[in-house]
Amino acid sequence: MSEKPLKLGWKLVKFGDVVRNTNLVERDPVTNGIERIVGLEHLDPENLHIRRWMSSSEDATSFSRKFIPGQTLFGKRRTYQRKVAYAEFEGICSGDILTFETKDRNILLPELLPFICQSEAFFDYALGTSAGSLSPRTSWTALKDFEFPLPPIRDQKRIAEILWAVNETLEKWIAVFQQQKVLFHIFSVNNFLLHEAIKKNPLIPERWSIGFITDLVRLDPKLPKDLSNFMEISFVPMENVLERGGISKKEIKILAEVRTGYTYFAEGDILFAKITPCMENNKGAVAEGLTNRIGMGSTEFFVLSPKNISDTNFVYYLSMSKIYRKKAERWMQGSAGQLRVPRDFFEKKPIIVPPAQERANIGHMLRSLDESTKAIAQHIEVLNYLQKKILNKLVNSIDIN
Repeated sequence: MSEKPLKLGWKLVKFGDVVRNTNLVERDPVTNGIERIVGLEHLDPENLHIRRWMSSSEDATSFSRKFIPGQTLFGKRRTYQRKVAYAEFEGICSGDILTFETKDRNILLPELLPFICQSEAFFDYALGTSAGSLSPRTSWTALKDFEFPLPPIRDQKRIAEILWAVNETLEKWIAVFQQQKVLFHIFSVNNFLLHEAIKKNPLIPERWSIGFITDLVRLDPKLPKDLSNFMEISFVPMENVLERGGISKKEIKILAEVRTGYTYFAEGDILFAKITPCMENNKGAVAEGLTNRIGMGSTEFFVLSPKNISDTNFVYYLSMSKIYRKKAERWMQGSAGQLRVPRDFFEKKPIIVPPAQERANIGHMLRSLDESTKAIAQHIEVLNYLQKKILNKLVNSIDIN
């Protein structure tokens, strides 16, 4: 906790002085009309809303802890997972979930309590008081001694309104993000049509042909011999390629330092991680913004160099699609921990090849969907940061304007 003087009207309180752990019991939820059973696995990290549960009428349970709307649920096991929820319905929950409520809403607003439990200070305290090696747990006995600055009720209302407004906006953006991901997946699968019965698929337009990815790319092009050893180039190790696609960082090196023992690629080429688990984890990227348009990187990359620049996006999103990666996984060879996709996967695995203009259109649409999805993800990160900043100001008794 901050040792700064408290603001006027604020007071330092112990968690247990203003919050109770309810321990309500319900042993016959079906008879008493309680339909939802919530396990720790149903609470999503850093999300106050409960979106998943089991049905009491369909699933047998040994849980007997009851919660009601307005209570705050806190996962006491493996608190580093940051599982806190605000109950918006009645239900039964796991014994690994503590059920908090304020003792007096005129002293601590119930609507503010979940945000206090989401603060870094509270999580740090919960983690520091956890015991056990495989499944560390904290306890109510420990948590009730947590101290935090409590603002006057008027300020609490203002702070809670701000935090719930941020949360509501965040939820809307998350919903849009999920819709974008579904749209991207549907469009990708529908256009690549990578099904096993590829020759019999009635969805394939007659003007589309069956071919191989090597019809569209040169595989692992050679480093031009006339490049100067003294030129600066971009260097990309495997760890700098993102699992969601893209390159996090490009290092600058002199070509002489990396001319041998590494993989060459050029501006616009596509990187495909061939070794486990990088391949299964979807590591790949379009090489863009390279120093002098030249790059060198890990030998665990395949380089797919488009024969026509208009095919870049089509080939990239094909190579990044889940269904294509699953097919590549079945072709992997080698010993455990050293499995790799062989070169002939690209040369022998059939794909659907639309006409050039349609490939360009598909690639453009997927790129647009991908970029908008990433922009939404960045917006969500900003909102998460804003929420955490407000929370940290709250527990450190800093003015929130």
